Amino acid sequence: MDISFAIITCSDTRSFEEDTAGAALEELIAARGWSVDSRVICRDERMDIALAIAQAADDPDVDIVLTCGGSGLSYRDVTVEATQDACDRAVPGIAEAMRAYSLTKTGRAMLSRAVCMQRGRTPVVNLPGSRKAACENWEAIADQLEHAVKMLSLIHISEPTRLRRIS
Repeated sequence: MDISFAIITCSDTRSFEEDTAGAALEELIAARGWSVDSRVICRDERMDIALAIAQAADDPDVDIVLTCGGSGLSYRDVTVEATQDACDRAVPGIAEAMRAYSLTKTGRAMLSRAVCMQRGRTPVVNLPGSRKAACENWEAIADQLEHAVKMLSLIHISEPTRLRRIS
């Protein structure tokens, strides 16, 4: 099964060339035979991130949206709140699995505020902004993503109730 991803790196300081986490995720996705439909950098502004998530999740060619960065304790880390603004329902097990796995590598994993939610049929997963942590978190969840996409494809969503509008 081909799965298509959108990657949104949330950062005020990284350019596309400096986005090592996004680039690593793109490689890991390709290694599984999946594809990346889009990869963008978005500044650390809650509304900008929410709009980027909504746009990516609403694209019929995208199955999963991954965010990189903005899920820590800094006041500029607003990816979690933006994800909540853009999405309909929480999928807490994915974020719990990432933290549990990461805790086997570093105690700092408990400082992550990352969430996983869904917008309509599209899961949105917050990953860390560092290359190492993004790869470790990917390791924790990658095997379950195909099943998640299959399950979400079975959901019937009527247009009026499908999504909150971000403006």
